[in-house]
Amino acid sequence: MTYIGIDFHKKYSVASSVDESGRIVKEGRIEGNTKAGFERYFGSLGFPCKVVIEACWNWGYIFDLLEDIPQVQEVILANPYKTRIIAEAQIKTDKIDARTLAQLLRAGLIPQAHIPSQPVRQRKNILRQRQYWVRMRTKLRNRVHALLDRQRGLEMPQVTDLFGSKGKAALKVARLPEPDRDLLGQDLEVLNALDKQIRENENYLREESGEDIELLESIPGIGRVLSQVISAEIDEIGRFPTSAKLCAYAGLVPTTHSSGGKEYHGKLLSKCNKWLRWAFVEAAWVAVGCSPYFGSLYRHYRSLGKPGNKTIMIAARRMCQIVWRVLSEKKPYEERMFLENNPGCSQSRLAV
Repeated sequence: MTYIGIDFHKKYSVASSVDESGRIVKEGRIEGNTKAGFERYFGSLGFPCKVVIEACWNWGYIFDLLEDIPQVQEVILANPYKTRIIAEAQIKTDKIDARTLAQLLRAGLIPQAHIPSQPVRQRKNILRQRQYWVRMRTKLRNRVHALLDRQRGLEMPQVTDLFGSKGKAALKVARLPEPDRDLLGQDLEVLNALDKQIRENENYLREESGEDIELLESIPGIGRVLSQVISAEIDEIGRFPTSAKLCAYAGLVPTTHSSGGKEYHGKLLSKCNKWLRWAFVEAAWVAVGCSPYFGSLYRHYRSLGKPGNKTIMIAARRMCQIVWRVLSEKKPYEERMFLENNPGCSQSRLAV
């Protein structure tokens, strides 16, 4: 068996191969990251290979490419947050990184990252593209509000949504001085294009369905889009043995430092799935307004003097626990009241 570590970049990759004794067999540079270039490198070895790459920029392309090469027996994805021997090296080059990965693979010391299937990765790309467009749309809407606020004596009709059909019609005929009128026209044109792209992404997502998505939609605050995000980012609930593991993966627990009998809790975990944390926080804000359970939970911790941003994180963490239980037991959510007068019961009444 030959163990190969690959340090890949946008335009090239560096590979280092070692045998079972740790002796370097071959090292090389693959220009262009083409399949033909990788096949030439692996073909010259003549042995079955195990390959390791780090889960960083565009790893899915290299992973799929390597899996199609006959000599490659297994491709392992390394967690870059945990390969600290590479990140903290004082002498760091592409060749040294590839050698270190190969030696860690030979010793069985690679901290592996989860590998979603190709359909799941494609769905994640669509969801993240939609979120990117939505954030751009929000920034653009804020620019429109700022543009209108600097107008003196401008009278706009009262509408529920300024960017709905009636609001946009009023914006088109609004009498603004130059150059603000042209700027508003540009903003509205880009907003219409963004709305079209978002609708196209959502139309694709409507075709996706499954048991997990239906279970997630039974939870207050989780609609069609957020259920898709949570399902795709979790992928397989079985890889989280406890709800605490899922909460840590979503970054909904604080950092902890304990030494000498003293314990300190700091900010939320930074090395986490930020897309999943965003989804739980967004769902929690909706749930506290429409669910008696989450509403009473929120009011209880606010009454204890906790600020709103910390209280919503408590609600998001509780929702994450509920999601783990709903997906693990394959049972839909069942609303139960949170006992505000007896907070000690809150841990055992997870509203499912």
